[in-house]
Amino acid sequence: MKGKLTFILNRLREQLWFRPVLFCLFSVAGALVAHLSDNTELYKYVPKIKTESIQELLSTLSASMLVISIFAVGSMISAYNAASNTATPRSFKLVVADDSSQNALSVFIGSFIFSVVATVAMKNGYYGKSGHFTLFALTVGMFTIVIFTFLNWVSKISSLGRLATTIQKIEDAAAKSIRVIHSNHYLGSIPYDKQDTTGVPLYIETIGHILQINTSKLQQIAEEKHIYIRLNCLQGNFITPNKPILYITTEGGVAVDFEMKVLEEAFTLGPVRLFDEDPRFGFITLSEIASRALSPAVNDPGTAIAILESHLRLFAEWIKNESETKAVEPLFSRIKVPVIHVEDLFEDAFRPIARDGAGNIEVQLRLQKVLQSIYSMGDERCKELAKKHSILAYKRAEGALPIKEESEMLKSVSILN
Repeated sequence: MKGKLTFILNRLREQLWFRPVLFCLFSVAGALVAHLSDNTELYKYVPKIKTESIQELLSTLSASMLVISIFAVGSMISAYNAASNTATPRSFKLVVADDSSQNALSVFIGSFIFSVVATVAMKNGYYGKSGHFTLFALTVGMFTIVIFTFLNWVSKISSLGRLATTIQKIEDAAAKSIRVIHSNHYLGSIPYDKQDTTGVPLYIETIGHILQINTSKLQQIAEEKHIYIRLNCLQGNFITPNKPILYITTEGGVAVDFEMKVLEEAFTLGPVRLFDEDPRFGFITLSEIASRALSPAVNDPGTAIAILESHLRLFAEWIKNESETKAVEPLFSRIKVPVIHVEDLFEDAFRPIARDGAGNIEVQLRLQKVLQSIYSMGDERCKELAKKHSILAYKRAEGALPIKEESEMLKSVSILN
């Protein structure tokens, strides 16, 4: 249940309307709740506030906030377009979910709604002496919030949509997903490594990516029906009607006697992948940016080098979490899930850059140094894979580099040396 709620909250955070709607509701409540102070003895202690002064403040607030809100939306759209064009369209959701932009838009629109509601209520005699003072205090407070929000937003909007900022957001999302999958210890289930097709397969007609798996619900069904479930997918995997989403085994060879479609409700599918609990998507997205930067039309090897540095930090995070993850008693003893193979992470991270940057000595040198670093801090499997990709990258570069001296220089810094 917790995983499902987290998934829903993350999707709401990505919606531009969510925070503005919440702030608008609070604004309306604030404008109307000011009337409650008229039912207290506050009027004995507060000065009388002229209606005209409050009207001037509210009029200024409503007139300026609508303009600033339109300006904010325009600036955000420009930043989103820049992120999609200079980085990759896959980064769009992360840029949209930027907290500073959503908070600013929420404050600007909420302030406008507050001023309109308060003006209408005041002109209809809704407030007494205490209510006028409370409304005045709320309006001054709203002005203060708007000013500080605007100043903070101006400093943040200059970097929103820039390539370096987008890369950092993707790296942070990938690092977070690495920590989440290790802390959840394979969705709280029993991990398995080798391919196993025994049992009754379940196929679904929907085509798309796995976005979320409700293992708690699967465990509940498994206990009720006395079955064992072995997942054939993880978050991010692409599912088609010819690929089983899971396999079912029963206790003592008892036949499956229930409608298997109830198991489909535990899976959320969508047309595009999400960064939640899907570290491979983070590596793939970063490598897409590097491949774009290495294209002849862009020719920006510096960005590819920055991506390699991001990959190194992410692999360090993976190795650290792998070493710290302890064997724990699974929460869902009737569910088995496949592990994420580190081989796939290496392929996602380094093959595109080794291919597209084969003829660039600066990129190839940094690639070999990154693989050397992973080799030095990883376990035996990571060492083996780092060496393998070092050899493959060198072979690609050897045929693409223009002069022999560069090939020799590259070999001297590779794991081959």
